[in-house]
Amino acid sequence: MAIIKHKSQRVGIFIDTQNLYHSAKNLYRSKVNFGQVVKEAVAGRQLIRAVAYVIRTESEEEKGFFEALNKLGIETKVKDIRIFAGGAKKADWDIGMAIDAVAMAQKLDTIILATGDGDFVPLVEYLKYTHGCQVEVIAFGKSASGQLRDHADDFTDMCEDPRNFLIGYRGGGRYLPSFRSGSDDRSQSADVSPDTTEKHGDDPAISMSGEE
Repeated sequence: MAIIKHKSQRVGIFIDTQNLYHSAKNLYRSKVNFGQVVKEAVAGRQLIRAVAYVIRTESEEEKGFFEALNKLGIETKVKDIRIFAGGAKKADWDIGMAIDAVAMAQKLDTIILATGDGDFVPLVEYLKYTHGCQVEVIAFGKSASGQLRDHADDFTDMCEDPRNFLIGYRGGGRYLPSFRSGSDDRSQSADVSPDTTEKHGDDPAISMSGEE
């Protein structure tokens, strides 16, 4: 079913940062251009709020990445990683992201979920049938839940044009580091948050966000 996207629609986008990061890493060995993700998802409509849900590790090496998102007009909600006895680590924003989307629903015409996580299917149904919102999803189709795709009013598959949504990816199975030198693709500290430890002269905020 075709959906309508007109300029006067009030749009909110809620970004499951970990989900997109891991999808890009596993599928393409690359990093997500979050600025482009928001631009494509909003599609020229009235953006009311863009929120990225991120994890802070003990080293706080992600600070540059968080600043990069803020420069792009993306609000960051930060949660500290939890380390349990035995060394197990946990960081989960699913409930917080869902609560925020519900809380904003009455002020939005369209809610965009940037995630491929099937756990959000009940949220999609609730937003559609309780609040009457148009609910769209943008994610990497190859790693996205089929049920999430089916329940959303619209699904943007970033796998159809990965170069548009990734930093340093040129296709053909090639991976080119997003930094000009010194990159070893450490990508995220504790495997949850983008690495900003490169020491050369590039602005890490610009490099990590994909804004050039």
